[in-house]
Amino acid sequence: MFRDHAVLARATGFAGSGLVALGGLGAGALPVGVPFFAGLKHVRIGLVGVYSGLALLVLAWWWYGRVTRHSRAEQEWSTLALWSAPLLVAPPLFSRDVYSYLVQGVMLGDGYDVYRAGPSALGGFFAAQVPEIWQHTPSPYGPVFLFLADMMTAPIGEHLLTGVILMRLLAVAGLALLAYVMPMLARQAGIDPASALWLAVLNPLVLIHFVGGAHNDALMVGLLAAGLAAALRDRPIVATVLVVGATLVKAPAGLGLVAIAVIWAARLPGRWPRLRASAAVGVTAAAATAVFTVVAGTGYGWVSALDTPISPQNLSLTNVLARVTEGGVGFWRWLGVLAVLVVAGLVWTYRSRLGPLYGLGIVLVAIVAFGPALRPWYVIWGLVPLAAAAGQHWVRHLLAGACAVLVLVVLPDGFAADAERFLLATVGALLGVAVFAGVRLASSPAVYRVAASR
Repeated sequence: MFRDHAVLARATGFAGSGLVALGGLGAGALPVGVPFFAGLKHVRIGLVGVYSGLALLVLAWWWYGRVTRHSRAEQEWSTLALWSAPLLVAPPLFSRDVYSYLVQGVMLGDGYDVYRAGPSALGGFFAAQVPEIWQHTPSPYGPVFLFLADMMTAPIGEHLLTGVILMRLLAVAGLALLAYVMPMLARQAGIDPASALWLAVLNPLVLIHFVGGAHNDALMVGLLAAGLAAALRDRPIVATVLVVGATLVKAPAGLGLVAIAVIWAARLPGRWPRLRASAAVGVTAAAATAVFTVVAGTGYGWVSALDTPISPQNLSLTNVLARVTEGGVGFWRWLGVLAVLVVAGLVWTYRSRLGPLYGLGIVLVAIVAFGPALRPWYVIWGLVPLAAAAGQHWVRHLLAGACAVLVLVVLPDGFAADAERFLLATVGALLGVAVFAGVRLASSPAVYRVAASR
C-alpha cells in the first residue's frame, strides 16, 4: 500500500503540474504581439485550469510527504523532475519578471547602462513585454546575474521565446543546485534529508515560481545554499565566494556571509582567532565582489540601484499599514526596518541556541515580512535555511501551511485579481479538491476490499 500511495501521489502531482501548464496557455504571462499566443489566450478557461492544477499539486505534495517519510534523496529528485517537466514547457507563469531579465540582457548587449535606464530606453518588441510600472525602473540585480543575462540574450536575436527558455534553464540550474546541496545542509543540522527536500524543493511554491516563473531567485538561493554547505564542510573561502556570487544576483543573500563567519568562528578557540576568521570572510567577500564586478563589466551602479523595489505601489505590510492608517509611508517603512533590526538582534543574542542556519532563515523571513516589497517567492529565501535546520514539527507545519496558501495568491498572468477572476480561481481550486478527494477515495483500503469482494 505504501508504494501504491507514493506512486499515486507522484502521478497526481504530475497531473496538477500539467494542468497548471495547460491553463497557462490561456491565462499565463503570455508575450504580447505574438499571434500564436493571442490565438490561445482564453483567460476564463485558463484560470479554472491553472487553479485546478494548483489545488491538485498542493494536495499531492502534502500526501506525498505523508507517505514517503524517510525516503531516499534519489526518490525526491526523481519526483522533482516529474513535477517540474510540464512547467518547463509552459509559458511564463505568475509573473512577467522573466521579460525584464531579457530586456536588461539585451540592453547590456546594446551598450546601455541598466543601472541608469529602464526598459523604455530600449523600446521595441522586447521592452513591450515589461509592465508599465517597471518601464522606467533601472535594474536592481547584481553584476553576476546581469553578466549571465547578457550571455543568455547574445545569441537569441529577436527570438523572445528562445530567451525565455534559456532564462528558465538558468533558474532550473539554480533549483538543481539547491536540490543537490539540500541533503548536505540537513544532515549537518540533524534533519532528515528527505524531509528537507520535500519542504524546500518539492514545495509547489518553489516549483511554480522557480520553474514556471523562471525567477532569478532560484539562482540566488541555489548559490546561497551551496555556500552554506561549503561552510559547514570547513571550506569557508569557497563558501564566501559562492555566497558573494549569490549576493551579486540578488542582495539579500549577503546575510549568508554573517552565517559563514559564525560557522567558521564557532570552530576556533579563543577570541582573536574568531575575529581573524570574521575579518577573513570580509576581506574575501570584498575581493570576490571586485573580481566579479570587473569581469561582468557593469560597474558598481548596482549599489545605488538597491532601492529599486521600494515603491508605494508595491504590495508590502508597511504600504498596507500606511494606507489603512492614512499615515506616511516613510514612517511605516522605518518601523519595518526597526522590526527587522529587533529580530536580527534577538537572533544574534540566541545564536548559540538557534544555530547559524536557523537564525539566517528567521532574519530572511523578517526582511520579507517587514520589507518594502512582498512577493510570494521571496518567502523561499528564508524557507530554505529553515527547512534545513528547523527541527520542531510545528515550525515545519507552519512553513508548509504558509507555502500552500501563498501558492494561491498570485494570478497566472501576474496581475491583480478582480471579482470575476477571483470567482473563477475559486471554482478551479474547488474542482481540483474534488478530483483529489476522488483519487484518495478510490485508493483507500476500504474501496480495495469492496472491489475485491465482487
